[in-house]
Amino acid sequence: MHQVKLADEIYYVGVNDRKTHLFENYWPLPHGMAYNSYLIVDEKVALMDTVERTFIDEYLSNIKNILGDRKVDYLVINHMEPDHSGAIRSIVAEYPDITLVGNKKTFPMLENFYQIKENTLEIGDGDELPLGKNTLEFYTIPMVHWPETMVSFEKTNGILFSADAFGAFGTLDGGIFDDELNLSFYEEEMMRYFTNIVGKYSPHTQRAMKKLSGLDIKMIAALHGPIWRSHTDFVLSRYDKWSSYQTEEGVVIVYGSMYGNTEKMADVIARQLAVRGVKNIRVYDASKTHQSYIISDIFKYKGFIVGSAAYNNEMFPSVEALVTKIEHMGIKEHLLGVFGSFSWNGGGVKNLMKFAENIKWDVVYEPVEEKGALKADKFQMCIDLANAMADRLNAE
Repeated sequence: MHQVKLADEIYYVGVNDRKTHLFENYWPLPHGMAYNSYLIVDEKVALMDTVERTFIDEYLSNIKNILGDRKVDYLVINHMEPDHSGAIRSIVAEYPDITLVGNKKTFPMLENFYQIKENTLEIGDGDELPLGKNTLEFYTIPMVHWPETMVSFEKTNGILFSADAFGAFGTLDGGIFDDELNLSFYEEEMMRYFTNIVGKYSPHTQRAMKKLSGLDIKMIAALHGPIWRSHTDFVLSRYDKWSSYQTEEGVVIVYGSMYGNTEKMADVIARQLAVRGVKNIRVYDASKTHQSYIISDIFKYKGFIVGSAAYNNEMFPSVEALVTKIEHMGIKEHLLGVFGSFSWNGGGVKNLMKFAENIKWDVVYEPVEEKGALKADKFQMCIDLANAMADRLNAE
């Protein structure tokens, strides 16, 4: 590969994954994934994290293309998740004298995953590791999004090696740096990455950002997605917005429908929202669209209106899975509406109201439930539900 420099003596040695369909065997990767790693070639050589184990041959080639016969002195382990630690065994085999740098929570995981416990250097908050011209300074950011996660700040050039924080889905297709890319694409994939991978730990993310706020960060080198050198304010401001649950005016409508009756109610609600001037309306069939896209939009927009057909006296399964995930993630500060239908016995709306009680969002209107096809009285209630949501959005 072409040698990509972040600064004098600091190189990108990551890889692209265009074969994996599901990240963590769950989240869709229509645009693939980049596994980033970095190499500091100074008086001492430091490797910043590794890559997923499938790419070991390519990864070692990238490193040797820069180092030749020089050895690696340090492997800094900012994050132990296997998509970044997967090549550790191979690195240790290739460079047996290497010292593994991590914090007190890193090394139990290292032993559990890879049975490695020799040649380790434990660091704490604010500790430094001089490499020559370059010096690394370490800060733990627990639960962003694993308990051992830390970042490494290279003081000479102001580069923050940020682990999974500030990452994005998507391969790096030629462009490695933010100013080489179309940021509108990466903003969408960065938000989907944050909301689904990191979003549950938003309070921890806020604490981490405050902890790092005193650093003079000139570049952010995450473990996924582009390297941010020209638009650090772009990524920092969005992480601050998303992790503090700031939303835009808009409504996500999600439904589960077998024969179209609940879907019809969703369309009536959506149309009335548009009549009332709401521009950002997203309507999703929970059985068709993967949760990751829906959750990303729920983080983005203030209103959430959810509908379910009754299914074996319960919610429709795809809706139940979605609201369970939302509840588990602890998303806050939203407006909620509930609707649904049933054929011979209820269950969908009743259980959605249990979700409403648990999530503690502000319910804007009484639940709307129809038996069979949509009729005039419940049609009007769908209109009223949309109006109530529009009124609240306008008021806020």
